Amino acid sequence: MTTTKAITGARGEDAAVSFLRKQGFLICERNWRNGRYEIDIIARKSYVTHIIEVKTRSVSGYTTPEDAITPDKLRSMRRAASLYLAQHRITDDVAFDLVAIDLFPDGSYDIRFIADIM
Repeated sequence: MTTTKAITGARGEDAAVSFLRKQGFLICERNWRNGRYEIDIIARKSYVTHIIEVKTRSVSGYTTPEDAITPDKLRSMRRAASLYLAQHRITDDVAFDLVAIDLFPDGSYDIRFIADIM
């Protein structure tokens, strides 16, 4: 059974991919997993590999997408990236970014790209 949270997350990731493509990113992977580690989006732009976390929140909620980026989340992103980069033998520069999405009741949304979150 798909939860409302999962549906919201999937809509957010679809919107993030569309946004990133319009910004000139090449999407390499979505929802890459290795054990308990996951990367929402792996993209490339200008010879840089971007490890991108997508956070989508309803504007009727109490927290912003940015609030979800905790020290634990950053550690998890770092570990997942290390595994991905080693597995794919990537030696390019790496950036850790956030796509923050505010979802409105009418289905519209606002997207913010926050570069270099660590």
